[in-house]
Amino acid sequence: MPSTTCFTAFQQNIDGYLLPERFTFPFYYQPHPLALLAAEQLQQYLNSPIQFQTNFAITEPHESSLGKMFGVLVVENLQGKIGYLSAFSGNIKENISANTFVPPVYAGFSEEPFFIEQQSIINQLNSQIDKLSVNTDIARLKQLVTTEKVYFSQVLTAQQTQMQAARKARKAQRVAAEITLNELEYSVLKTQLAKQSIADKYQLNQLKTCWQEKINIHQQQLDHLLNEIEPLKQQRKRLSTALQQQLFTQYMFLNQQAEQKSLTDIFRDTAFHLPPAGAGECAAPKLLQYAFKYGMKPLALAEFWWGKSPKSEIRQHKNYYPACNGKCRPILSHMLAGMKIDNDPLLVNPAIGKTLEIVYQDETLLVVNKPAEFLSVPGKSITDSVLTRIQQQFPHCDSPFIVHRLDMSTSGLMVIALDKIAHKKLQKQFIERRVKKHYVAILEGISLAERGVIKLPLRGDLNDRPRQLVCELQGKTAETHWQLLNVDQQKQQTRLKLTPLTGRTHQLRVHCAHIDGLNMSIVGDDLYGKKAQRLYLHAQYLAFEHPLTKKRVSFEIKADF
Repeated sequence: MPSTTCFTAFQQNIDGYLLPERFTFPFYYQPHPLALLAAEQLQQYLNSPIQFQTNFAITEPHESSLGKMFGVLVVENLQGKIGYLSAFSGNIKENISANTFVPPVYAGFSEEPFFIEQQSIINQLNSQIDKLSVNTDIARLKQLVTTEKVYFSQVLTAQQTQMQAARKARKAQRVAAEITLNELEYSVLKTQLAKQSIADKYQLNQLKTCWQEKINIHQQQLDHLLNEIEPLKQQRKRLSTALQQQLFTQYMFLNQQAEQKSLTDIFRDTAFHLPPAGAGECAAPKLLQYAFKYGMKPLALAEFWWGKSPKSEIRQHKNYYPACNGKCRPILSHMLAGMKIDNDPLLVNPAIGKTLEIVYQDETLLVVNKPAEFLSVPGKSITDSVLTRIQQQFPHCDSPFIVHRLDMSTSGLMVIALDKIAHKKLQKQFIERRVKKHYVAILEGISLAERGVIKLPLRGDLNDRPRQLVCELQGKTAETHWQLLNVDQQKQQTRLKLTPLTGRTHQLRVHCAHIDGLNMSIVGDDLYGKKAQRLYLHAQYLAFEHPLTKKRVSFEIKADF
């Protein structure tokens, strides 16, 4: 068995640290002190240009390179010594010494003859496609076809405009002729005008035919060149898919009981049945695989982001993040089987002992002040929520209807309809954006501006719900107006008034934290920033048209922070 060279000893004495009794619950955690110490030691290594040249655009924010997720796993080795293992998600171009980071799980498979042979064929196809793609005739014909289509559109529009003017003039002639000409003269004129109309239509058809033939000739020449590339692309796709499936089958993950499962088996019973791209390449599975392979006992895990944030998701330098649900949860569920793990804090009802204050009540609606860490509607494992509390308080009500929601961690005003008619009318106001909402938030950092507007389209992160991504292609429009309230220089925090014009999931949290938004996360944001006592976001003001009286009503509850 090869020596376990990736084991790193702590640089300082750790006798004063208590070892964790249970392993880290990887999907929601505060890093154990030993994991924090290991992460700090790894970060010193990453910061050293002597050891590690890539800086992941930390000091050069305009570099095209992005940051990377790193992980540390505190372990006890076979000799009973406490140390840690290091890993990174995905790949790094830089050559790294073999004893620094644990290897990928699939390392052995990539050296097998079958893999090398198939990869060689794919590389040859890539080379052929690249050579054909740089053909100057392709670029020339693409530009020519595009130019001809644009010019044809302009000529066609001009011709149609001219025809409309001629049609209008002929109509005016006919109207005038009805008064000034006799019946015979009027008949002759109508015949002449009809011939002019036919001639115009013929000229238009000739124009279309001429230009379409010209464009078709060049399009066919272009298609001929592209058709040489397409079969090669299809062949490459088939080979890549087959090789990926073979890799998934050979990609074996261990657990503490030395049980092995392939990626294919692990994801067979999931919603998509197939492993998503990049599954198994995150830091956590790599770390656990190495520990189990060499008989080490995993004690604590921590993963942190190092460097520049990507454009889509929110990743802040040196912040700690949980393992993702889409790619990692199925794998880690197998790898952690049989181990003593911290309880899932998300299964504990955070609303225990909290009361739901009713701010306003009449026969059609309620306005409530929802506490922080209180669900708006029942969740998968926790039923206690605003809806269930109202159902309990108003058992004779037709049925309370949630018109809009607040995040579980957000406190503040919510309106609830007590009948279907009120629900429909209130919901329409939200859809038409006639409801006014103002929030108050405290952000990590100092704002240098007085006010502004953030427009970043959002969509759900399919691999890590409930997190949201900024996505220009598939995201839904999201707009937030903000205004500075005050700055706390001592705490290095900013209080803002936030006015969302749209109501996307986590809109305010993402717009505040994203690098293209305010680039300052809300204090206590455990998804996009750092966990604190609570999320400092409060729905302070709510105004709408009363569904019964049709009068404008407004409510305001100051934040308790």
